[in-house]
Amino acid sequence: MKPLQLSPETAIKLSKKLKVPIEQLMHMPQHILIQKIMELEKENNNSSK
Repeated sequence: MKPLQLSPETAIKLSKKLKVPIEQLMHMPQHILIQKIMELEKENNNSSK
């Protein structure tokens, strides 16, 4: 599996938000990463209400 095609800035922001090391983030399967981003978005929407 090849690493995700993310810009360095995006990778740093995502690793901080998801609380995972950048190395782990870059080798994370894309469908799992998308699922984690969606969970973050739900948390943000719930906390902003």
